[in-house]
Amino acid sequence: MKKIRNFCIIAHIDHGKSTLADRLLELTHTITDREYQDQVLDDMDLERERGITIKSHAIQMDYSQDGEDYVLNLIDTPGHVDFSYEVSRAIAACEGALLVIDATQGIQAQTISNLYLAIEHNLTIIPVLNKIDMDNAMVEEVKEQIVDLLGCDPDEIIAASAKMGIGIEEILQAIVNRIPPPKGDPDAPLQALIFDSVFNSFRGIVAYFRIFNGTIHKGDHVKFVHGGADYNAEEIGILRLKPQPREELSAGNVGYIISGIKTSREVQVGDTITHYDQPCETAIEGFKTVKPMVFAGIYPIDADDYEELRDSLEKLKLNDASLTFEPESSAALGFGFRCGFLGLLHMEIIQERLDREFDMEVITTVPNVSYKVYTTKGEMLEVHNPSGLPEITTIDHIEEPYINADIITRAEYVGGIMKLCIDKRGTLKNQVYLTTDRMELNVELPLGEIVFDFYDKLKSISKGYASFDYFISGHRQADLVKLDILLNGDSVDALSTLLHRDNAYDFGRKFCLKLKEYIPRQQFDVAIQAAIGAKIIARETVKAVRKDVTAKCYGGDITRKRKLLEKQKKGKKRMRQIGNVEVPQKAFLAVLKLD
Repeated sequence: MKKIRNFCIIAHIDHGKSTLADRLLELTHTITDREYQDQVLDDMDLERERGITIKSHAIQMDYSQDGEDYVLNLIDTPGHVDFSYEVSRAIAACEGALLVIDATQGIQAQTISNLYLAIEHNLTIIPVLNKIDMDNAMVEEVKEQIVDLLGCDPDEIIAASAKMGIGIEEILQAIVNRIPPPKGDPDAPLQALIFDSVFNSFRGIVAYFRIFNGTIHKGDHVKFVHGGADYNAEEIGILRLKPQPREELSAGNVGYIISGIKTSREVQVGDTITHYDQPCETAIEGFKTVKPMVFAGIYPIDADDYEELRDSLEKLKLNDASLTFEPESSAALGFGFRCGFLGLLHMEIIQERLDREFDMEVITTVPNVSYKVYTTKGEMLEVHNPSGLPEITTIDHIEEPYINADIITRAEYVGGIMKLCIDKRGTLKNQVYLTTDRMELNVELPLGEIVFDFYDKLKSISKGYASFDYFISGHRQADLVKLDILLNGDSVDALSTLLHRDNAYDFGRKFCLKLKEYIPRQQFDVAIQAAIGAKIIARETVKAVRKDVTAKCYGGDITRKRKLLEKQKKGKKRMRQIGNVEVPQKAFLAVLKLD
């Protein structure tokens, strides 16, 4: 155990975590030249295309120093705020963390938030200043920021460039010398924490764990404490680039277990594995259950695929424990699921993964947040969906969730960002100069306002230099109304939204205009209306495709033309009564792109 080091890499998005992980794997000869590719741990196509890490990945390396052989277990983590749950799980399985900071950008909001997570778990922090080879690197300036933040000695900061391979040897030495070996008793009853799992269509569910106490052997009879089910450990092993089976693993190690589990409900991330005959007295404290921030309905395009969609979501939940879903039905779209996500990027990624990994074509409804509705009888209802809102006469008041946001940006962009926050009903709580040209703004905002396009606008105002991190601060009473969208007088429940009364008129008008672009023309006029209760606040009309039935009449009596036009009129009237309007998927996504 003294030769084991468990550590993770934490940083803001795009500060070079994956490149640093590549260099560490190269230097320890964990991967051969033939296996090497950029972002070697990012094994999803999506991660490579977007250049972001979505999943945390575990891998084991061997490293020799002063004639001693060490085993290093690395868990690479994502940097985007939407995947912070992945980071918290990685941190729970480690004793130390590399805090990577970009020398060209300095300390960003997500860096600070991940750092506090690591400090809460008493992890040893090794600060790494990355990208020192860049022309616009501010080495001394950023070093001062790190010293202010961590209170560490300037000599403790390792200057490195993951791209050029500078400072990688020093980082490995620091991991061995500074990070403490794991504590634990190999002879105590088995206690192993599940920090991730993945579905394999041939072997069933593969669970990744970190052993805190005890030893596990191949073929042992084990049970999951919270799940309550028991299994035989058919195969256990360590995580290299490909899993490598082992006969036994003891305290301090990170590994995987395959026990032929077929149903995904039986494996929960944060559960404890122990022996069936000699169980441990207490389960390991798992992770806090994560609260979804954004809710949206996901419906199969073909109603027959409902069960298949359920299976796909269950398999995805194994790999991404922050996804939550429950069945719901909609008058417009049939049966589907109400899903909870950590943010808009998370929602986009899940939709993309459903399409790529499970070949599921789905329609996603307008995203919204959850509200607390207080009725006149004094009851409190939690509403995730505007169609679940009780009758307007029975509502006393509605409370919406508020967030505390930390925005770190350059001083020149502060004016534009403040205006954006005020437009989104935000209040500025505090502003601090971190350095002469960098500021931290602390803003209180309604969560419903940042769901749509806040992050995109923030990035464009600050030319990509603002970083954003937030946490829920509570609920407050607000003047909210339900905006319904009607097509030919019929309400489309999948397009209805809950929003502030001041924004309703503007939003309704823009929404109708946007829908007019996307709804194809029919043989009859299609009326698109936005309504609050019985009051119509905006209307657009998609004009009918009109066939010229009088084209064949030339000359002759007017009554011949009139007869043909009357016949056409009757047909159109009948068609309007029985015709229904198909709403394309683009129309549901159009709401996100409203400017």
